[in-house]
Amino acid sequence: MLINLEIKNFAIVNALNIEWRAGMTAITGETGAGKSIAIDALSLCLGERADPAAIRPGTDKAQISAHFDIADLPVAQQFLKEHMLNNEDQDCILRRVISKNGRSKSYINGVAVTAGQLKDLGQYLISIHGQHAHQLLLKPEHQLHLLDAYAGHYSLLNAVTTQYTHFNKLQREYSELQKQQQTQAAKQQLLEYQVAELDEFALEEGEFAEIEAEHSRLSHSQTIIDTCQRELSYLYENDQTVLSQLQHSAQQFSELSGYDSNLNPIALMLEEAAVQIEEACRELRSYSENIDQDPMRLQELEERLSKTMDLSRKHAVKPDELYAFHQQLKSELNDISSDSQRLDALEQEIADAIQAYNIAAKGLSESRHAAAKQLNELISKSMASLSMENGRFAIELTQKSQQKPAAKGFDDIEFLVSTNPGQPMQPLGKVASGGELSRISLAIQVIIAQRVTTPTLIFDEVDVGISGPTASQVGKLLRQLGKSTQVICVTHLPQVACSGHQQFFVAKSVENGETFTAMKPLEHEMRVEEIARLIGGDKISATTKASAQELLMVQSA
Repeated sequence: MLINLEIKNFAIVNALNIEWRAGMTAITGETGAGKSIAIDALSLCLGERADPAAIRPGTDKAQISAHFDIADLPVAQQFLKEHMLNNEDQDCILRRVISKNGRSKSYINGVAVTAGQLKDLGQYLISIHGQHAHQLLLKPEHQLHLLDAYAGHYSLLNAVTTQYTHFNKLQREYSELQKQQQTQAAKQQLLEYQVAELDEFALEEGEFAEIEAEHSRLSHSQTIIDTCQRELSYLYENDQTVLSQLQHSAQQFSELSGYDSNLNPIALMLEEAAVQIEEACRELRSYSENIDQDPMRLQELEERLSKTMDLSRKHAVKPDELYAFHQQLKSELNDISSDSQRLDALEQEIADAIQAYNIAAKGLSESRHAAAKQLNELISKSMASLSMENGRFAIELTQKSQQKPAAKGFDDIEFLVSTNPGQPMQPLGKVASGGELSRISLAIQVIIAQRVTTPTLIFDEVDVGISGPTASQVGKLLRQLGKSTQVICVTHLPQVACSGHQQFFVAKSVENGETFTAMKPLEHEMRVEEIARLIGGDKISATTKASAQELLMVQSA
């Protein structure tokens, strides 16, 4: 529950520190005094959009801090633990700072967080029902939200949402692949032709370099043979060959080394050179004897090279890159073919996803029908207690005309009401007047609040358009709710204000040209005075004070 709210430089509030208690707290005050400022500040502290215009004139920033006791709130404790924001105490402090430059800072237990995290945590701490809640009541999406909140079937809702998300993901993939296939049809046809042509040629990896080398060797084979034979005769086979001259020189220097040992290395080198030339000549003779002169093979190579060059020019790649280009085209074609196979698989996956979704949505729909039946009875009874004795309420659930998965299931909803005897059930917006709509909205909010485990409920002037005995009954409903939940109610009705276990008074004052708002708790005597003012206006008489005393006794009984 909320135990403290501190506001600084927000709107017309200079500084405000409010201690809150359990039960029902009524907030009253003069028109324009700022009764809802505390609620607005609290909303901001819970992650609502920050507006620099809310900063008090003449100051640089506004600051709001809200202190909660979460000892009995395991979901809030778990949230703090998961985000490493918990502390040793069983409490939680939210803080929001707004600067004039439009920026805001958010904190949970002193740790900087995002406004979104404030909002995520806030849903476990407080539920705020504004004075325009009855207008939301006419919107189908809000009606469905109220029914789901009353039913509390969050696991069913999550199951439907999960299946819907899965279906949506598959559907998007299917649509994207279809679009790709439509645009790639011409490309696929071209790729099939190109790959077939290159498959037929079947150039292997590294083959171009090999055939280029072999072609060069075969095409110059006669030149190689002639040169080898000529040079072999120079080196080895004639009378005055290079080899014989080296051998002669080696012998001469070997003999001279007997006179001068410094010539011995030269003799050795010449001997080694002669051995090397002799070995080279043997290799050369063997090579020249085995040179292949194959005109048929040469023709094959020339045709292979020519085709390689033609295909390279055709595809605008280098000859030695043709093999890699061929593999790339095959990969692209395979991807397109895989897309077709994936489309076939997706069709089955989508069918399975729709089936799984329908099962989850059917379970959710059955739970909604059961909860709607309970709500029909409860709201009809509550309408009778709110001066609509012949009122009847019904929730009509129908399946959407097109059975396409939706995030919230396949139920369409409509709130129906009859406020007079013999009047048929009709849509809420066509039958109920403004006052009736406000009362029905309040009845629904109170009933749902009894089922939803939010520890603090705030009703901001939800009793607009209500008066007399109905106001008295509204007050009793809120007081009854306050026995199990902390209720904070901004009101202008004395019957509702008297129902509070405690009451705050909001007053506005002007000092030195500046406007200030203050909120203070009322003890019994001051509370009687304020109730008397609500009953009779600014002129408080003995009669209005007596009426106030009596109303306090009746409403708090």
